[in-house]
Amino acid sequence: MSRQQIQARTQQARSAETRAAILAAAADAFAQAGLAGARTEAIAAAAGVNKAMLYYYFKSKNRLYEAVVEDHFEEFNHRALEVLASPASARAVLLQYVSMHFDFITARQRYACIYQQMMMTGGRALERLVRKYFLPRSQALDRVLERGMRDGEFRRADRRHTAISIIALIVFYFSASQVLQLLGQSDAYDHANLKARKREVLDFIRHGLFLDPDAPLP
Repeated sequence: MSRQQIQARTQQARSAETRAAILAAAADAFAQAGLAGARTEAIAAAAGVNKAMLYYYFKSKNRLYEAVVEDHFEEFNHRALEVLASPASARAVLLQYVSMHFDFITARQRYACIYQQMMMTGGRALERLVRKYFLPRSQALDRVLERGMRDGEFRRADRRHTAISIIALIVFYFSASQVLQLLGQSDAYDHANLKARKREVLDFIRHGLFLDPDAPLP
């Protein structure tokens, strides 16, 4: 490998590290203050770069916000589509998907409120993300539900509403974590609470959708 090639690879690696640092700092800022309240100066300082670098990589604060959300969706879709495409039984696939989804949000707590902010705001950015990420994931989940109902693993139900209910069981807990604390409950992100919530979600799905919730998975 030539010196120029080594220098090019080193520069690419540094550029990727800088971009990742900016995204991480922006995720924290947007989670705490929202798109309107977050300050680019503070994001740049937290990322260890000057403010001009934010605009070099992302052009605007809005584009940076979209990049934070898309970074999350891109990684999640990669994992989700792999799980949902498994040839295992529909019961096993669905429980694995729900478990993975729950763990993914648990590990990225700050994204819950960022995602909610974008959902409430709407606009072209959300439309693009829905087409690129939500649609293929929704279609893959629908195929699992259809297969489970066809093969007698799941009870017959409206698949669209079933999918909405499943996602709501996972996501609402994280979106409402601050409300739950204000209602007198303990920290939603406490390890014991997360473990209990995940167990309850999986049990609820088994007993609400599976024809034989106690049957062992193949």
